[in-house]
Amino acid sequence: MAMGKSSVLVLLVLLVVATDVSSRATYTGSITSAAGVTTAPAKKHGHWGTLKPKPKVADKQVPALVVFGDSIVDTGNNNAIHTIVKANFPPYGHDFGADHRPTGRFCNGRIPTDFIASKLGLKQLLPAYLQQNLTKQDLLTGVSFASGGTGYDPLTAQLASVISMTDQLRMFHEYKAKVRALAGDAALSEILSKGVFAVCASSDDVANTYFTMRARSSYSHVDYASLIVSHASTFLDGLLSAGAKRVAIISMPPIGCVPSQRTLSGGLGRDCSSGHNEIAEMINAGMGTTVESLKAKHPGARVVLMDIYGYLFDMMMRPEGYGFKESTLGCCGTGMMEVSVLCNGVTSAVCGDVTDYLFWDSYHPTEKAYRILVDFVYDNYLKELID
Repeated sequence: MAMGKSSVLVLLVLLVVATDVSSRATYTGSITSAAGVTTAPAKKHGHWGTLKPKPKVADKQVPALVVFGDSIVDTGNNNAIHTIVKANFPPYGHDFGADHRPTGRFCNGRIPTDFIASKLGLKQLLPAYLQQNLTKQDLLTGVSFASGGTGYDPLTAQLASVISMTDQLRMFHEYKAKVRALAGDAALSEILSKGVFAVCASSDDVANTYFTMRARSSYSHVDYASLIVSHASTFLDGLLSAGAKRVAIISMPPIGCVPSQRTLSGGLGRDCSSGHNEIAEMINAGMGTTVESLKAKHPGARVVLMDIYGYLFDMMMRPEGYGFKESTLGCCGTGMMEVSVLCNGVTSAVCGDVTDYLFWDSYHPTEKAYRILVDFVYDNYLKELID
């Protein structure tokens, strides 16, 4: 797939911005609650609000984890396609395994899919569907179809030359045929009825397509949020119609508070971008309504919206409460703009102690942050699917 002219132009702009940014001073500007969100009162380390009791590991009642979405859950699919949105080079993989190798995960180490698969008792790492040499066991215990840079808006994948959500659903149908051929109808039925199907998308729609590239400039915030919810609903309806019975949807995060969006839209003080967060909250509200509609349309299915917005916002505003020292900069390079090709082993230094940072690059959390976040969603939401 060819890189669109708009994407190349934006990349060049980001390169220029990253070149101009030379300071790595600690952020001293005001940390204000974006889009009317109030910072939660201090809780015990790693907690926001009241957490439910942690369930036991699923004891094989979950046969597989199947994942769709963007770079948060892409375990290497973009390695196999023609796009500049990749993470298969250093310093990505800085803390991954004994050999510290880049795998295509947009992180210093493991990502949410890996932690969830481990908690479900399936395997330590969730492979990418397009990974070479997938084994029968890999397929039967689940894969990720996710593609970094994609979104519910079809234009988002087109601009970044990555795998659209529609194509991920097509790949899922191909996957079902492979499982049936390998292990029979009973095994496929078990995966569809008892497997966990996780979906994580929409951040790139808002951050890249809507704000950075202005590719939907004719849409108001309300209209664009509605567009995203509509496309998400279509995708999820397709997934449920394809047989999935246990579907977990990860809500939008406070995308306006990630380092790159602070730099691009937060003014001189690099505050959270209220516009980004406003749309995120609208999308989350719309997704809540969509989930109820989907449950009514597919009465045999369990569908849950895993709301991470408030929890992650608290991590960003109160990093010390979760064992971090820095939440407005990424560990890679200046921490203000570097992500994907801008975060590389040639031009980007790595921070002294990665565990001090909430973000690995200017867009993606660190392995430590992901582990804390997955503990939250596992304790509070996945139980609804696996009990």
